Amino acid sequence: MSSTTKASVHHLDVALISSSPPRLAGRLSSIITFTGRALLKIKHAPEQMMDAFLYPAVFILLFTYIFGGAIGGSPRDYLQYAFPGIMCQLVLFMSMYTAITVNTDFNKGVMDRFRSLPVWGPAYLVGALTADILRYGVAMLLSLVAAMLIGYRPPGGFFGVVAAFGLVLVFTFALSWVWLIVGLKARTPTAVSGLATLVLFPLTFVSSAFVPQETVPGPLQVVIALNPITVLIDTCRDLLDGNPALGGVLIVLGISVVLTGVLAPIALYIYRAGAGMAR
Repeated sequence: MSSTTKASVHHLDVALISSSPPRLAGRLSSIITFTGRALLKIKHAPEQMMDAFLYPAVFILLFTYIFGGAIGGSPRDYLQYAFPGIMCQLVLFMSMYTAITVNTDFNKGVMDRFRSLPVWGPAYLVGALTADILRYGVAMLLSLVAAMLIGYRPPGGFFGVVAAFGLVLVFTFALSWVWLIVGLKARTPTAVSGLATLVLFPLTFVSSAFVPQETVPGPLQVVIALNPITVLIDTCRDLLDGNPALGGVLIVLGISVVLTGVLAPIALYIYRAGAGMAR
């Protein structure tokens, strides 16, 4: 038996006969570990990044050249207006995938192992969200590159782009807790995807994403004005156009804080209780 093997056996024996419980891993190290696990899954199944790499170009080309002439007068003019809405819609639809991943892990029994580990309880959920935030950032960057290749220019410059991206990421992180609750309670990943799509479609289309609010019928204008997605898109549009509105930024951040403060404890309670396992 080699010296390395003997040392490993010795450490294993010490761990097995020790009367003290294993030391709880730190919060940051636990989050980093679970974030790495989520990113490693992308490495072994790179098709998971297809939405981040292909959807930006497809959405931008579709809306610009199919609807641009009819709505905005010319594709380029319409792209200048619609890009913030297209980008926000893309990322908001991607926000459901964290919940789908969590639901899949529940159904495969992986949660039994994670919940028995000596790690900070919420680390798994926060790590999954952190990994997806990186995916959202990649998707937004690629959508901007695709839009700029066909003529879009952000008048707000670099700082406007960074501010808009950051605001979308904060809001999407908060919204993801909604889908995490659904993912922890739903029976199948298909159910998670179906419900999230059913909610996101009207939220994104009944907004100022693709047409100005004043061009729709009066009653619908009220609905659009009350839609939080409208506030997000209008604020991002202002930031990208170089006309930052502090009020809009504060409203979006306030909504994000409320969503996270209310929904994150609920999601963590369901996760710790293992309610989603009783299927």
